[in-house]
Amino acid sequence: QLQLVESGGRLVQAGGSLRLSCAASGRTFNSYFMGWFRQAPGKEREFVSAIRWSGSNTYYADSVKGRFTISRDNVKNTVYLQMNSLKPEDTAVYYCAARRFQYTDKVWDYNYWGQGTQVTVSS
Repeated sequence: QLQLVESGGRLVQAGGSLRLSCAASGRTFNSYFMGWFRQAPGKEREFVSAIRWSGSNTYYADSVKGRFTISRDNVKNTVYLQMNSLKPEDTAVYYCAARRFQYTDKVWDYNYWGQGTQVTVSS
């Protein structure tokens, strides 16, 4: 089993920045694709970003491209999501997820999930 624990979510004003962290334990972290998803109240969980195990490839939803940056530290077993120029519509619970092998932006393709961290952006 791979355990994932997110942190870093809080209340921030529009235009501000946050960095989310996801600490992994339990298995060989550097063999997993890591993803960030988010779920706003009353909406389905949606893809935000993903990163290949080596860090050589990153992927973003159009809604966050140019504002968010995903990165990982395979020594610290941690993946990060740097979020800049935050908007009220970025308000959601943010989840870290992991899967083996190929990239995908589909929620159901990820095998491991964290408990989520709340990000609230005020206008």
